[in-house]
Amino acid sequence: MACLAKSSPVHGALVFNSSSVASTSSRQLALHKRRVSSQVRAEFVSSNAEKTSRRQILTSGLIAANIVLLQPNSALSEAAPKKGFQAVNDRKDNYSFLYPFGWQEVSVQGQDKVFKDVIEPLESVSVNLIPTNKENIKELGPPQSVAETLVKKVLAPPTQKTKLIEASEHDVDGKVYYTFEFTAQAPNFTRHALGAITIANGKFYTLTTGANERRWDKMKDKLHEVVDSFKIESR
Repeated sequence: MACLAKSSPVHGALVFNSSSVASTSSRQLALHKRRVSSQVRAEFVSSNAEKTSRRQILTSGLIAANIVLLQPNSALSEAAPKKGFQAVNDRKDNYSFLYPFGWQEVSVQGQDKVFKDVIEPLESVSVNLIPTNKENIKELGPPQSVAETLVKKVLAPPTQKTKLIEASEHDVDGKVYYTFEFTAQAPNFTRHALGAITIANGKFYTLTTGANERRWDKMKDKLHEVVDSFKIESR
């Protein structure tokens, strides 16, 4: 009976099936291991590739930043305006200056540039330039006499009473400037003003800025900043 049980087809089938299952399980396990191994390798490669990509991006970014810093850039090379001021850089006539924030540009015949406060019209800055065959402002005379003539004959109408308060000479980057302070009295107001003049590029440059006398104490520091910022680039 035992013999028959051992040799029965059912037993053989069970043994065969059991062996098949075992064999299949072994193959499946091996295949699974290979898949896991492949997946691990793929994730490892992907991770390394991602790290390499990040390093390349970072390196490229650093290189690009260094290139930008090393390359000359006119926009970056220009000094930023002082707080509360805006800058004018006239590349055509080679001059620059600052003016208080909020002043508006207006067109005035005979002036190259004019900015003014729309509420306080006496608060303004203007730049005028005329051709000259002189090469240095000193050729016209000392600061006091040049400023006196300019104030009386050019910067104020004949009907206004003018007074030159002071005039001085300054050397900036090898270029001579005359700066001066004056008042111009009209029947209804008195304008307190500052000016700066120089000669360069075959032109006589004049910058004038001022305010109503009643607001001078409030505005004088800003107006001095405007005059001190006036610079001419030689061609």
